[in-house]
Amino acid sequence: MIDHGLTVLLALLAAVFLAVGIVVRQRATLDVPAEYGVSPVMFRTLVRRPLWWAGTGSALAGFVFQALALANGSLLLVQPILVSALLFALPLSARLAHRRVTRGEWGWAVLLTLSLAVFVVLAKARPGDYEASLTTSAVVAVVCTAAVSACVIVATRVLGWGRAVLLAVAVGVLFGVVAVLTKLVMHLLTHEGLTAVLMTPVLYLMVVLGVVAMLLQQSAFHAGSLQTSVPTMLVLEPVIAVLLGAVVLGEHLDVGRWDAVAIAIATLVMAAGTIALGRDEGAYEEQIGAAVTPSPVGQAASRSE
Repeated sequence: MIDHGLTVLLALLAAVFLAVGIVVRQRATLDVPAEYGVSPVMFRTLVRRPLWWAGTGSALAGFVFQALALANGSLLLVQPILVSALLFALPLSARLAHRRVTRGEWGWAVLLTLSLAVFVVLAKARPGDYEASLTTSAVVAVVCTAAVSACVIVATRVLGWGRAVLLAVAVGVLFGVVAVLTKLVMHLLTHEGLTAVLMTPVLYLMVVLGVVAMLLQQSAFHAGSLQTSVPTMLVLEPVIAVLLGAVVLGEHLDVGRWDAVAIAIATLVMAAGTIALGRDEGAYEEQIGAAVTPSPVGQAASRSE
């Protein structure tokens, strides 16, 4: 019970820091011209901004807490808890936008909290063997690589809503894979020690995919349809992680029939609440973004093209 409670606490801390990272990094991109949303110009602009570094630092802190949660907890428990990031992003975003949280938003927030509580109490995951077969891993790698590549390629050819959705899907898939790799790394660390972790290619693949995912996430934040991109990321990541945890690592829930029904309903409510809150937050962000003029860096980049 203590280990379960500690895992939940660490996952909630991860959600808090991820929420801060989302809100802060969204605001760091508001004045970058839309045509530079997936380009080196945007990243050269952002690395000069302390606000972006603050948001990135918060996101990295969230990842550390997520890794600590996965050291003792399963993907089936930890990843769904991360959708609660919007519960923390909501008041922070409202405060920065100098607005009040509406009754509708509070209603969805309460539903999300209650469904999350049901999930945490009932979800009892049985650990997997964490020894993925080479064939299964290869198939998963090919499928995920093809899906992410297709999304990014098409996203570079469209703007606005379409780009936001495609990049969000790519980010959700990548972070789902990163979560699985993180679980493998933490399993090695706790059972075989640091030397075994440093010797495995899983650690370095996790780092590379994590960096790529963060860069694509920044582009998705900037794409102009945040009410679509943010919920898509937050919902898709745990779905991918849980599926891969079951298929690749052998994790599964150890619950009765009615508990499984309650968990399924709670999961659907969590997804609905995340989408609803993300749309409301995104709508306010877009109103703010429309009033912001491009930065001198962005204007200079535009003139140089």
